[in-house]
Order: sequence, then C-alpha cells, then structure tokens
Amino acid sequence: MAKYFLKRIIIAVPVLIGVMFITFMMLNVVPGDPITVMMREHVKPDVIENLRKTMHLDDPAIIRFFRFLGDALRGNFGVSYKLSRPVTDLIVQAFPVTIKLATTAAIISWIIGIPIGIISAVKQSTITDQLFMGFALFGVSMPVFFIGLLGQYIFSYRLGWLPVSGFENWKQLIMPALVLGWNSAGTIARLTRSNLLETMKNDYIRTARAKGLKETSVVVGHALKNSLLPVITIMAIQIASLLSGSVITESIFGIPGIGRLSVNAIQGRDMPLLQGSVVFATALIILGNICADMLYSIVDPRIRVE
Repeated sequence: MAKYFLKRIIIAVPVLIGVMFITFMMLNVVPGDPITVMMREHVKPDVIENLRKTMHLDDPAIIRFFRFLGDALRGNFGVSYKLSRPVTDLIVQAFPVTIKLATTAAIISWIIGIPIGIISAVKQSTITDQLFMGFALFGVSMPVFFIGLLGQYIFSYRLGWLPVSGFENWKQLIMPALVLGWNSAGTIARLTRSNLLETMKNDYIRTARAKGLKETSVVVGHALKNSLLPVITIMAIQIASLLSGSVITESIFGIPGIGRLSVNAIQGRDMPLLQGSVVFATALIILGNICADMLYSIVDPRIRVE
C-alpha cells in the first residue's frame, strides 16, 4: 500500500506541473498589460519599459514559466499586482476562512445526504422515496447563486433571522454553509441510493436475510459499507473543491476566502494572484483524490489485498 500511494504522489507531480504550464500560458495570452494594472495611471513609456525589464516581463514566455515554476516549488507565487503583497501570504490569510466554510458545508451535506439516500433506498418507490429524491434533485439542479439569493431574500430580508453577508460570527456562517451543503447533499443522496439498491441485489444480502437478521442490520451492517466506495470518491472530491474556493457562494455572501480572492484577481487582471489560486486549487483536488484512495483501503479490505 505504501508503494501504491508513493506511486500516486509521484504521478501527481507532472499533473500539477502540466496544470501550471497551461494556466501560465493561457493567462499570458490574455490581452492587457500588467504594468498598466500596477501603475493605475498614465506613466512615461521609459518608466514602463524599465519596470518591464525589472520584472523580466520582456523575457520569452517559456523562460518566464520555468522561473515561475522554480519559485512556485519554493512556495513563492510572486507579488499581487493590485494589492502589492506576496500571493502566498494572501492565500494563507484567506484559506482558514474557506476551511471553516467548507468543513461546515461538507458535514451538513454528509449528515443530510447519506441518511436520505439510505431511507430512499429502503423505501424504494414509496412517497417517502419520491419526496426525498425530489428534495435531492432540487438541490442538485438549482444553481448555487439562485439558492443563495433565495436564502438571502427569505431568511434575511423577509424573516430577519440571519445576516445577509459577512463572516464575523457563527450566524453569518449558517446560510452559506447550508447553501453549499444542500447542493452537495443532493449528489451524495442520489449516489448513496443508487449504489445501495445495486448492492442489495447481491447474494450475500439474501443470505443475511435468510439467516433472520433484522433489515436494519442487513442494510447498515452488510449493504451500506460495500456501497460507499463511489460515495467516498464524491465526498473527497467535493470537500477538495469546497476547500479550493467556493467562488459563487463567497462572492454572494461577501466571505473573504479563496473563492472571492480568485474573483478579485480575475476582475483586476491580477495574474500572479490568479496563478497562485489556480495552482493551490489544483493541488487540493489532487490531494482529495489521493485521500479517497486511502479511504477505499479502509472501507474495503479487498483493495489492500489487490
């Protein structure tokens, strides 16, 4: 197992470098002059030329990429054009906020999604199943920005229960976490239901029932554990995506996390900040996939043998 995970980590390195290369090249063909973004006003051409030479922006793109790659491997993503601060410091400052939001949203999605999926599978083709799957389908189908705006209108404007935006106390965490959690819970619920129904068709489930075990023991003790592998994959990828920055939610609720940082970088044409955010998000998603593989071996011992 140790060799397997070491191999996965080694394979992840060229993937990350490839994403860095594509991101760097795409951002460098976007129209616009970073010097103009930094100066924010008209300056003399000789000043612009000197600054471009100082920042090595007149070097060929491939040379600038390898310079960026070398700095990135040391944890240095440059200095933000707009904020004049190291990109690494900005990411480190925003990431704890995103961790708090992502962790809460992930827990909400698991608490809602897995039980709904189990109940729907057990109560297949009943009114309960239809209601729960309708609830899950609504969460999956509705865009996050629509659910967020709807929540702000109902719970903030109409009822006055929760703040519209901000991230200074626990009340300001509830609504954005519910918005993200509901969206993720729908996917988890539908996947849990479909995999559980498929697992319950196996012979060993019929054998367990023939031995006289209660239905709860059959579902929870035998079927559920073997049907969770695809669900674990989605859960790991979802939390990695949430940690990499919930762009829309953070923008709607004014949360100073990674997602809002990325939006500000796009709007301000802040290339170093945007590159750093993309690389950071990619690393988290790769890490999420590796963690999913590790959870596989815990849930299903057969994978360790194979």
